[in-house]
Amino acid sequence: MRISRRVRAAIGIIALSALAACSGTESPPAAGGDKAAGPEKTEITVGVLPVPDNSAVFIAQQRGFFKEEGLSVKTEIIQGGAAAIPSLLSGTLDVSMTNYVSAFIAAGRGNKIKIITDLYQAGPDVFNIIAAKDSAISSVADLKGKKIAVNTLNNIGTLAVTATLKAGGLTAEDVQFVELPLPNMSGALQKGQIDAAWTTEPFLTGAAKDIGARKIADTMTGPLAGFPIAGLSATSDFTEKYPKTLAAFQRAVAKAQQIVAADRKAVEEVLPTYTKIDAATAAAIRLGTFPTGLDPQRLQRVADVMLEQKYLETAIDAKTIVAGSGG
Repeated sequence: MRISRRVRAAIGIIALSALAACSGTESPPAAGGDKAAGPEKTEITVGVLPVPDNSAVFIAQQRGFFKEEGLSVKTEIIQGGAAAIPSLLSGTLDVSMTNYVSAFIAAGRGNKIKIITDLYQAGPDVFNIIAAKDSAISSVADLKGKKIAVNTLNNIGTLAVTATLKAGGLTAEDVQFVELPLPNMSGALQKGQIDAAWTTEPFLTGAAKDIGARKIADTMTGPLAGFPIAGLSATSDFTEKYPKTLAAFQRAVAKAQQIVAADRKAVEEVLPTYTKIDAATAAAIRLGTFPTGLDPQRLQRVADVMLEQKYLETAIDAKTIVAGSGG
């Protein structure tokens, strides 16, 4: 019996389909490249501080941007960027917020830390030295011999205070720096355990409201006006081992960073979800700015000031600690 051409073709298609089903060969990857293939590591632990700098991380979490990228992100509260470096190096944290001073210090000590996303830049009266309502301290000159709290030693706080002391005719040796978590500073001021505190929002507004704390100085003026403050960091090992995870994380945060940069209301709404402030306080606090790109040239300013203040023994090219910049 003669089999028609159409029947032969149909038999051929059925045979090929059966062969493919038995071979176990996967279908070709869908269009979309690396993103379609998914991240190598899907569960990420991120170190954060309860400050506005991290707004983009929490917006990316709430609005499902991480989930869209195939990531499950868990956040952990840290005391400061310097304190988070050992956790990054040990792998306890995959990614962490860090102030840039801590990142450059770590790099200067030979630790392979990479900045993966820019988060925050100083604005007027966002990083101030404050004193208790009834304190005799009224100027920078009055800080001589006093005890000043910072969230971690040898970081952005001590650098900013040192620059402010210099403008007031003092040096870092004229004061005693005390390490204290940001949320504990108001209570320590009220009890007289410290004489002054270097702090940021929302703790500035909270201290003024709760204990009547007074501003002594804005530390981000003059040479530190508009200073780069914080970003997200990871180790070189992490960025090299999980490039797709890194790219997915960066895309999600970048999407959220665009929102916080353009919409203050978005920041106000997210702050009460990860800080201990209410909506009214969130609406009242002063904010810095949220950069939407990671520029090594802008971060070079931090390294240069650190070298001048002897926080670094030798100059560091910012490109060497920025992921993807060829460093």
